[in-house]
This record gives sequence, structure tokens and C-alpha cells, in this order.
Amino acid sequence: MVNRRAVLAGGGAALLGSAAVWGISRPAQAETELTPPQAREAALAGEIVLVDIRRPDEWSATGVAEGAVPLDMRQDDFVERLRAAASGRPVAVICAGGVRSRRVTERLSEAGVQNVIDVPEGMLGSRAGPGWIERGLPVVQVSQ
Repeated sequence: MVNRRAVLAGGGAALLGSAAVWGISRPAQAETELTPPQAREAALAGEIVLVDIRRPDEWSATGVAEGAVPLDMRQDDFVERLRAAASGRPVAVICAGGVRSRRVTERLSEAGVQNVIDVPEGMLGSRAGPGWIERGLPVVQVSQ
């Protein structure tokens, strides 16, 4: 597992908002990463909540990863809805190619949300690997 804080050596993106605004008071923990097959297995086993943070038009274009909760990261109530979906379980975030999920994972961790996991391959693949779709993992269509 990769600890991004060690790699970034203190550098990081600006927070999505302050912890006080989000109502989060827990200390951050180091991020971890999962491959799409690992994320699918853990989500279907109920060990994590897999959250697809892409836009609704992206969900329509490719479908949503089987077992994932679609939550548009641009929504004002994103963190509140994420916390409600998590129900105390670790949260893994997936986007198209790992860029947004990395940023959201870092920002949530820096804001005090514990047990945040990145799926850096994303749905479409990245330098981290081929991605959910290329690996042939199942997707489901969602209504908007």
C-alpha cells in the first residue's frame, strides 16, 4: 500500500472545505489503495463502501461499478451523503482515471475522515492499471 503523505512530504491539495464546516473531528489516517478487483470483492463482502464520485453523464456513458454507490462529488451535500452511505465502514472512491479519486481521498483524509481508500485505476484505466471496465468487471446502469 502507498502512503501518499510520505510521497508528498507535507505538500497537498487545498481542502474541499474545512473540517468545521463538514462537522468532522476525527484524526486522519493514511490513505490506502485497492485495485478494481479488490475494491469489488470488498464492496460485495460489505467490508467497504465503494463510491463512484464521477458525474451523472459519466455514469450514463459507462455504467457504475457493480456494488458502488454513485455520489457526484460536486454536490454540496457530498460529504454528508458519503458519511451516511459509509455507516462507519471504510470508504473507497473511484473516478474515471484516478485523478479525482486521489484528490478527494487526500482531501477527505486531511479533513479528518478516517479509512478513505483510493481506487487509482478508476473506471477507464490509468498509469496504475487497466481500470474497472478493461478488466471486464461488471457495471450496472443507474437512473438519474
